[in-house]
Amino acid sequence: MTDLSKYRNIGIFAHVDAGKTTTTERILKLTGKIHKLGEVHDGAATTDFMEQEQERGITIQSAATTCFWNDHRFNIIDTPGHVDFTIEVYRSLKVLDGGVGVFCGSGGVEPQSETNWRYANDSEVARIIYVNKLDRMGADFYRVVDQVENVLGARPIVMTLPIGIEDDFTGIVDLMQMKAWIWDNSGDPMAYEIVDIPAEYQEKADEYREMLVETALEQDDELMEAYLEGDMPTNEDLNRCIRKGTIALDFFPTFCGSAFKNKGVQLVLNGVVDYLPSPTEVKPQPEVDLEGVETGEFAIVDVDKPLRALAFKIMDDRFGALTFIRIYSGTLKKGDTLLNTFTGKTERIGRIVEMHADERIELDGAQAGDIVAVVGMKNVQTGHTLCDPKHPATLEPMVFPDPVISIAIEPKDKASAEKMGIAIGKMIAEDPSFRVETDEDSGETIIKGMGELHLDIKVDILKRTHGIEVNVGKPQVAYRETITQRVEDSYTHKKQSGGSGQFAKIDYIIEPGETGSGYEFESKVTGGNVPREFWPAVQKGFKDSMDRGVLAGFPCLDFKVTLMDGSYHAVDSSAIAYEIASKAAYRQTMPKAGPQLLEPIMKVDVFTPDDHVGDVIGDLNRRRGMILGQESGATGVRIKAECPLSEMFGYIGDLRTMTSGRGQFSMEFANYSACPQNVAEAVIKEVKERDEKK
Repeated sequence: MTDLSKYRNIGIFAHVDAGKTTTTERILKLTGKIHKLGEVHDGAATTDFMEQEQERGITIQSAATTCFWNDHRFNIIDTPGHVDFTIEVYRSLKVLDGGVGVFCGSGGVEPQSETNWRYANDSEVARIIYVNKLDRMGADFYRVVDQVENVLGARPIVMTLPIGIEDDFTGIVDLMQMKAWIWDNSGDPMAYEIVDIPAEYQEKADEYREMLVETALEQDDELMEAYLEGDMPTNEDLNRCIRKGTIALDFFPTFCGSAFKNKGVQLVLNGVVDYLPSPTEVKPQPEVDLEGVETGEFAIVDVDKPLRALAFKIMDDRFGALTFIRIYSGTLKKGDTLLNTFTGKTERIGRIVEMHADERIELDGAQAGDIVAVVGMKNVQTGHTLCDPKHPATLEPMVFPDPVISIAIEPKDKASAEKMGIAIGKMIAEDPSFRVETDEDSGETIIKGMGELHLDIKVDILKRTHGIEVNVGKPQVAYRETITQRVEDSYTHKKQSGGSGQFAKIDYIIEPGETGSGYEFESKVTGGNVPREFWPAVQKGFKDSMDRGVLAGFPCLDFKVTLMDGSYHAVDSSAIAYEIASKAAYRQTMPKAGPQLLEPIMKVDVFTPDDHVGDVIGDLNRRRGMILGQESGATGVRIKAECPLSEMFGYIGDLRTMTSGRGQFSMEFANYSACPQNVAEAVIKEVKERDEKK
């Protein structure tokens, strides 16, 4: 069996364009996995193998690869940075033990870095930081370190310092060995020499070395006492302390370099080996029951325990469906039969492969700690647990956000209709943040996603990968409804049609709930006027109704129903009668409770050169945006704002026009907020007209 202490399951994540994929390419080159470097801007990067990725120069789906460094095995996942694909980052972090957060030396901590960092905090993933692109105009390592502290609220422990900056960036100071690594200009990552620290950097190196030692020794009281008495710790002691603090998330070792110029990546690889945890050093995955409640049992990383594995990604390629799984405990062999605890069905393992981007190496088996792909699984979806049928268990599942934007699509001809259904089925299995439904009235296919780019790519995949031409409707915003007033009301349901009838009477209060509370139900009935066994039926009736609001048919959020009293009939009352009564009560009372339309508000982060700031802010104000702040950087200004999604369609084109093509922006969902009256009226009118046409 393999030594698990030599395993590192890591993800590389960052803001779009911070250089994650380039960093991955360099790691693969240094570890001997590839011999020719592919560049993102040439569309030739190893892990960006989708046509859409190569054209746009962005990563869309996370790619997995395996390589070796200093006799340690790295399972690496290169994740997307674009906000529309954050789901890929989230699900990758769920199965990883450690991460490398890449930050751009000039862009610093950008909005998507914040989101990914938050996800990593939620998943309690240990990380090291790599400040990349120090050869770029406006790069400033110390400013980025400062932002890590102030913007992310994280504590960096600086391990390397840059020598030179921008065009003069030639190497780095290694604060552990107190030596300088200097590269020549050949671009060969191996063309470096290790020399004494240049005199002009000695003072700064001493200052940061002292900070490194003091931060590290907080992990060991005895060593700290000895240090205060004048004993310097050895590098072995320091490494042990830094490893302990990194795994405990107390601080994050911070490295610097330029992946594109091949400078500094070796030290990042050493940092992964030295400081990031092996599978046995992270908190074991909790097991849950069918309701998702933790059972108190854990999937301990151990090859001798029963098998526990989590499917975290489905990918369809030319060889068939691939299911990526992370094995937490036990071993997996060809021909094994596993239980999928979500579906209750068994699956037989045919082929097991180790992925290198889109190449594959056949394996006979895999074990705890491995990330592998299984070919040809039938009913497994993202988040499903695969386990030993004799010892069933479910691992904590993944939670995916609701889509905020939808468009209608239809195939251009009849022949494509069936093909489109099959293709969309595959796409849903691959991407849990992509949803599809059919409009019952019009028969249209509605696809829903996390943003314009997300849906744009999906339509592109339909056209190119599956050869299906489709007509695309205009984007629709996912509005919601809520109520603003408390209403006490009563409803009686009576039906007599020969034989036993139906009877249910309920007295209830409907009132606005806390923001984000969804739907709450409480019963205060005393004395048995509504027997206890009928309370769930009342609760279900209101819950089933909330999918359709009374203003424009959008789902209703954040309200509370309290059942106060009622009455029943010994013969005619039944659960179904109370359910019908509560559905009718919803329709009766909601219009009286001050219904209000809510619209999705997006967190928008715009980068613009200095001379266009006024135009950009003016334009955001016209889009009903609220400016939250602005920060000046070396190459321009970042404006943070909140804007309604409905006003942001096509924004990238307008921004490029305003800024002569130099502006960039990203946005992600922030919250739902009340629509102004004139906007609400226009939306309701549009929905009614659409319904009439149907």
